[in-house]
Amino acid sequence: MSAHHPAGGKGAAATQPPAAGPLPTGGPAAPTPAAPTAPTTTGTGAGPVLPAAVPWPRTSGDPAGDHRPGHGTPGGQDGPDGRDGDRDGGPAGRSAALLRRLSARGPLLLSLGLFLAYATLSVLRYRRMETLSWDLGIFEQAIRAYAHLQAPVADLKGPGTHILGDHFSPITALIAPFYRLFPTPVTLLVAQAVLFALSALPVSRAAVRLLGRGRGLAVGLAYGLSWGVQKAVDFDFHEICFAVALLAFSLEALLAGRHRAALWWALPLVLVKEDLGVTLAAVALVVALRARRNDPRTARLALATAFFGLLAALVIFSLVIPAFNTAGDYDYWTKLDGPGPLDGWDTKFRTLLWILLPTTGLLALRSPLLLVALPTVGWRFLSGDDHYWGTDWHYSAVLMPVLALALVDAVDRARRSPRPWLRSSAQQAPAAVAAAALALTPSLPLAALTEGRTYEKSARVTEVEALLARIPDGASVEADVGPIARLTSRCRVFWIGGTKGVVPDWIAVDNSSGWIPDPREYARQLHPDASFVPAGAAHGFVLMKRT
Repeated sequence: MSAHHPAGGKGAAATQPPAAGPLPTGGPAAPTPAAPTAPTTTGTGAGPVLPAAVPWPRTSGDPAGDHRPGHGTPGGQDGPDGRDGDRDGGPAGRSAALLRRLSARGPLLLSLGLFLAYATLSVLRYRRMETLSWDLGIFEQAIRAYAHLQAPVADLKGPGTHILGDHFSPITALIAPFYRLFPTPVTLLVAQAVLFALSALPVSRAAVRLLGRGRGLAVGLAYGLSWGVQKAVDFDFHEICFAVALLAFSLEALLAGRHRAALWWALPLVLVKEDLGVTLAAVALVVALRARRNDPRTARLALATAFFGLLAALVIFSLVIPAFNTAGDYDYWTKLDGPGPLDGWDTKFRTLLWILLPTTGLLALRSPLLLVALPTVGWRFLSGDDHYWGTDWHYSAVLMPVLALALVDAVDRARRSPRPWLRSSAQQAPAAVAAAALALTPSLPLAALTEGRTYEKSARVTEVEALLARIPDGASVEADVGPIARLTSRCRVFWIGGTKGVVPDWIAVDNSSGWIPDPREYARQLHPDASFVPAGAAHGFVLMKRT
């Protein structure tokens, strides 16, 4: 339920998260008249069902009612001279054919573009030594242990702390083979970028299949640029990148009527995070709801899966994590203590608006898929820790694929609505959410890719790296956020002040803010029976060695 945050839930170098910001004004464009007829689309509507779904108006390359090659698309029909439209020998014909092929590969190309953007953003942040918390170091320690076939111990959480006694995320072991080949925190950041970008593929495919190519790619773009995904990419590494991809593939299968595939894709959620068993149950309940009429057997299987998800969450919370935890308990139960659920209602309300308005224009409220978001929103708002209430950090990322595909489902359902205003508004929703995502991006992390300093490695960073390179491989180091990510791949690293009696070989801290008035005296307070002497300093970073 929580990221790894020291001392009250925040990384030492992370700043206090601002409250949720203002929402963009405006909304979907004015309604336009709907076209008269179309083939019927299967599904259960939220209101009275018309005899036939009302299609969207025709656009170039997106004929009404059918988007399959050879069924009304320019790329599959004969031209006016009788030749195949894709075999026009002229330059204009070849260019048009190339554009059609690129358009058909739109979801894949979009995912590739997002991967490049995500990976560039996070890797360059690491290169500039602007890591925001200790989380990247914690996950690297666990994955490094997996890579060497050892128990996943994260000493940053305390000497010898088994990571499964903190959060139950064994799925991160899948990164271990790649980390064994490339033992660096960058491996984790690239893996996360792959998973986030991969999730855009099923979102875009489902949207294209149900809404047509143009509107589908607009939804995919809005999802890829969504504020929840951007903030997660920018905030180091977290295991929820697996959940984002799994939910996207699961809900894509659900919208395609592949109910059992939807359940299979959702099952590994129990290996991602302890609370996601409840999200698995929510997915399974939606599957049961969709399958209850046409496939009762699958509906019963879905109900059994929902029971399994709830049972798995209960067992993990009450038995598995305490078995690995040194205190024999789940450390984050205390996050539920404190003020009541109405405390901070203004922040929570703004967060709800951010969740629903720029991403779906409130249309997602018409889709039962939105039920899948309730467990995550629920535990965050029930928590007494106000860091969960707002829009910062990575906590909203798992909501983004749910919202995007709930929007797709709602727009598709709107075609069967007897209300013309709803049909015409839904028709314009994909373009509206894409425009909102683009408008918000200049204030979000990906905007950094347009700034020259993003690509620069300063002399300060080079000199600090040279300072930390004096620490030999295999040494034990007590450190704060600044040096951690440069050391966890080759040293045993403890959190500053959290060694619990273990005396490290070195102490490395980022004291550029002056939070330690006298580093030697501070080292003496931490370890009264040991002696540390200065071993170097650079741009506020201080290195001390035990004598």
